[in-house]
Amino acid sequence: MKQKVLIIGSSNTDMVVKTELFPKPGETVLGGTFLMNPGGKGANQAVAAARLGADVRFVAKTGNDIFGKQAREGFAKEGIDIRFVSESPDLASGVALITVNAQGQNEIVVASGANMDLHPADIPDEAFKQAGLALFQLEIPAQTVQWALAKCARQQVRAILNPAPAMRLGPEFLRDLYLITPNETETELMTGIAVVSEEALQKAAQYFFAQGVQNVIVTLGSKGIYLASENFTGIIPAPVVEAVDSTAAGDVFNGALLKALADGETLERASHFACRAAAISVTRMGAQSSAPYQHELDSFQEHA
Repeated sequence: MKQKVLIIGSSNTDMVVKTELFPKPGETVLGGTFLMNPGGKGANQAVAAARLGADVRFVAKTGNDIFGKQAREGFAKEGIDIRFVSESPDLASGVALITVNAQGQNEIVVASGANMDLHPADIPDEAFKQAGLALFQLEIPAQTVQWALAKCARQQVRAILNPAPAMRLGPEFLRDLYLITPNETETELMTGIAVVSEEALQKAAQYFFAQGVQNVIVTLGSKGIYLASENFTGIIPAPVVEAVDSTAAGDVFNGALLKALADGETLERASHFACRAAAISVTRMGAQSSAPYQHELDSFQEHA
């Protein structure tokens, strides 16, 4: 039976410029296409999960401005429960400046704005009701994430932490986590282990297990993911596609993973599902705009 999922996180507006090469410090380059899209790691994950059929409740904070208004309208169109998305009276909505090169790689600078005004007082008990799974990132105040993780533990909500952007986290963030989903950079920062081999990935997973994390997924970009769980440990490869823009690929992976787990799938099967969703996303420009729908995944699987 499908469970309701809770996502607490950020909402941004992404301003994207495509260019052949990233500029060096002090250099100006002429770019090509300019796009302005809804983004933010929390919002991206919420939209990705909702498009695949998840019952999503999203908690975030925007500014009282046009970007915030457009974001809320977009969430409503996606069928997301946004009763607990609030407005900051003092700060503007978050904005991300993104440059994408010819290889589909990106560089991102974020002005967090109202995202950093999301505090425990903005998240009522009702937000956690009926949620079977909850997903968090680190584009909102760390103390808010820590508080919400503790709340999930008390209410027996399975909590997933996507520790991005990368930062060092104390054991209070890791104990009782159902799952952590860092990328390679985040894994090295948190564990001190450079994940250059499968043996190193195993050591990193053991570090997380020792901190109280139940399951570990390290995302490896085009190589797929490394999963360490009770029933499966090893690399799950990603489908081979021609990448156009890797923005939000990790967010789509996390949102799709959340949806599959809410449907009762095992972590292994959910990971395969999420890898397919992320593979589709990198073939498109934008953040939320790149998230696929279920029928697109069905078609992608048939032709893989």
